[in-house]
Amino acid sequence: MIKRTHETSCGCIHYWVDRAAEKNSPQLVFLPGLTADHRLFIKQIRYFEGKYPVFVWDAPGHASSWPFTFDFDLMDKARWLDDILTREGFDQPVIIGQSMGGYVGQAYARLFPEKLKGFVSIDSAPLQREYVTAAEIWLLKRMEPVYRYYPWKALLKSGTKGVAETAYGRKLMHKIMMTYDGDQERYAKISGHGFKMLAEAMEADLPYEIKCPALLICGEKDHAGSCIRYNKAWHKRTGIPIEWIAGAGHNSNTDAPETVNRLIEKLVLEIHK
Repeated sequence: MIKRTHETSCGCIHYWVDRAAEKNSPQLVFLPGLTADHRLFIKQIRYFEGKYPVFVWDAPGHASSWPFTFDFDLMDKARWLDDILTREGFDQPVIIGQSMGGYVGQAYARLFPEKLKGFVSIDSAPLQREYVTAAEIWLLKRMEPVYRYYPWKALLKSGTKGVAETAYGRKLMHKIMMTYDGDQERYAKISGHGFKMLAEAMEADLPYEIKCPALLICGEKDHAGSCIRYNKAWHKRTGIPIEWIAGAGHNSNTDAPETVNRLIEKLVLEIHK
């Protein structure tokens, strides 16, 4: 993987690409969830590297994409992503987004429906307003103080055990969270801003339609928010196929990487027929 950077009005985004298989298409775009970074997809990158062109980033404000001014919304992230993909020649992207990465993927689908060739949601949820309550949106806008004043050791424990069921998944998330050890204010700002822009995207009440081949993936033990409830409703209302991952938590791609890789590859092969 080659590390590159992209300058924006708010800061510099760091990302990694491998185009060794650029004669093959489509291209795989991996988008980590809130507070996670590119390491979340280590086992996916290792599996697909050399088979398809691949991309992964540290989202704005996260890990190496710092310093960054928190003066952007979900649509800005989608536009910056498109700027990078266009620059890299990724003209047939399949977005694989975990949690917040799935929301960015839906924003991208809203702005660039003609470009998106496939979409995989991993433990994410729909952006449409109809799925969430007014109370949930109210809470999403007020999460920063929770993360700022919550004891760091307790936050570190809940942030690792709460998202993964396997030793590997928990150890990886612990390592990722330790990026912010000693700077809880930054961690709180990343979290609070992320949830706030998510709430604002929902309040916009846009259709956020997925018009390309798509797949929903959700861990059977995903206890992050109401992810399971959202995915059941998302599947029921849209008909997008869903796969429940046995024994997996919110980061099902780290708890069951072989299963998730196989499901991603199956969708990619169907697109490439």
